[in-house]
Amino acid sequence: MADNQESGFVIRDKRGQSKEEPEPLKEPVSSATAAPPASHSSHEAPSLSFSTFILSLGTSALMLMGEQLSPENPALPVNLPQAKEIIDILRILEEKTKSNLTEEETSVLHDMLYTLQMKYVELASGSS
Repeated sequence: MADNQESGFVIRDKRGQSKEEPEPLKEPVSSATAAPPASHSSHEAPSLSFSTFILSLGTSALMLMGEQLSPENPALPVNLPQAKEIIDILRILEEKTKSNLTEEETSVLHDMLYTLQMKYVELASGSS
């Protein structure tokens, strides 16, 4: 039994000692191995805002409803249940953010919802 205790593993409780350990992020990183910051990439993404978030969700819903956003990319198969889920999320956001958005944000949200709902009704009724 004594041999098992000597050849076993050691448990070290490091709780409460995290402040004494050096932070790995403060160590210098060579520029050759570091990834460039997102703001310096050659394809800069638009700044993140509520409007761009709404546009992203809306674009996803349109793709799920069979819209081909780029001629180079193949159209995705139609998935109305997932598209409806995104529309419902946008409705919830509209309800929960009422009176807290700028005029531009409100307009983007209303316009996107209207477009998506009309497209969904068209596809769900089979009159495309």
